[in-house]
Amino acid sequence: MEKQLDLTINIPVENDSNGKRERMEFEKGDSLMDMGSGDFGCLHYRRRCKIRAPCCGDVFDCRHCHNEAKNALEVNQIARHEIPRHQVTKVICSLCNKEQDVQQNCINCGVNMGTYFCSKCKFFDDDVSKNTYHCDGCGICRVGGTENFFHCSQCGCCYSKMLKGSHQCVERAMHHNCPICFEYLFDSVRDVSVLQCGHTIHLACLKEMKLHFQFSCPVCSRSMCDMSGVWEKLDQEVAATSMPEIYQNKMVWILCNDCGSKSNVNFHIVAHKCQNCNSYNTKQTMPVPCSSRI
Repeated sequence: MEKQLDLTINIPVENDSNGKRERMEFEKGDSLMDMGSGDFGCLHYRRRCKIRAPCCGDVFDCRHCHNEAKNALEVNQIARHEIPRHQVTKVICSLCNKEQDVQQNCINCGVNMGTYFCSKCKFFDDDVSKNTYHCDGCGICRVGGTENFFHCSQCGCCYSKMLKGSHQCVERAMHHNCPICFEYLFDSVRDVSVLQCGHTIHLACLKEMKLHFQFSCPVCSRSMCDMSGVWEKLDQEVAATSMPEIYQNKMVWILCNDCGSKSNVNFHIVAHKCQNCNSYNTKQTMPVPCSSRI
């Protein structure tokens, strides 16, 4: 009778709550470096380790899991409880439960805890399709591939190379909350759009604004896109709408949100057109009073 060969290997596992030390068995044909690839992690990342939060000492799959759990419990908090990612010092291997200093390969079972690993951000991810890269200018890891993005030192963030040399620079453009949903934009995992004025907003929030026919920047009120077609239709509407005689000679001061110029124009119920750039993105203002002499 032919002897059955043992084709399994044992990996030591840390003691459990009962003090028992177990061993995990895997086929010898499998690579320890890739063991369990894609089978571990959370909704945010695929990885073979957990992190110990430096702020509270609790263990979570990733910093987003920590932030969501902690902030859901503290509804009336003033400041959000979030993990300072660069201060993470301990990780726990998902295969053998060994807690250790941050590194790519487990010191106990040798498994690769993340195909992509950044020692600066203490970040692990098995999903290499994201083309994750570390930007020294931003100080964090971003997705999309370093060949597709550039870091603008004036704006303090990464933009698509399609915007290089053509975008409006705004100092620390993403270092603030989204003006619609108020989530911090700089390290948001959701897509961010750059408006013509240089201000930034979540792409989903921008689409939501357009569904409600809002086409001006919620920060500076400048038009978010080319509105020339809309202005032509407003020209036709103004021409077709006659004003009562009492208003025909009424003049008002307007301020253009697009070019910043002031104009003195005929009052109209439909809209007021900027005399400098022909935009209808204007608002009526009071004339600046002249100083009087005593």
